[in-house]
Amino acid sequence: MKRDLLLDAAEQLLAEQGTTALTLAAVATRAGVSKGGLLYHFPTKDALVKALVQRLIDEFDAAVDERADGSPGGYTRAYVDATFDIVTDRDPHRARRRWAVVAAAATASALADPLREATRRWHRRDDDTDVVTARIVRLAVDGLWEATDYAPLLFDAEECEQLRRRLVRLLEDPGDTSEVAVTAAT
Repeated sequence: MKRDLLLDAAEQLLAEQGTTALTLAAVATRAGVSKGGLLYHFPTKDALVKALVQRLIDEFDAAVDERADGSPGGYTRAYVDATFDIVTDRDPHRARRRWAVVAAAATASALADPLREATRRWHRRDDDTDVVTARIVRLAVDGLWEATDYAPLLFDAEECEQLRRRLVRLLEDPGDTSEVAVTAAT
């Protein structure tokens, strides 16, 4: 599909050269289409960035939904697994994709609004498990994603698997949360 080809080209430019390289002409050239062909799908740079953000959200939602099994903690386990699938992808463009899209969206506050809403939704989701532990686990994998955006080969496959297993184990046995509950209530 030409639309996806254009979005892929935009992501590659962002990942390789940063936000200043993202121009409609550069995206059209990278995708091998005319500027008119690009404008048919994305009449403005903002429209292109909005589409990049929405695709990132939709793909992550689909990856989580595909793995969620409806069990207590199932949403957060799916969130962890979907994130680790992305983080351990050794394709250098895919590894920096989130960073590239977020950086492009940061150029105008309204462009990042859908990502802010998705983040709220992802982190406020109740999945019938200890809420604080689920939030800690989701925040931890977000931190891992952020760290690997800047250093894609930070952890090897074995280290990533150890981290994933430990985070999932936290969901299964959050331990004594009485102190956390008291702290959160004050």
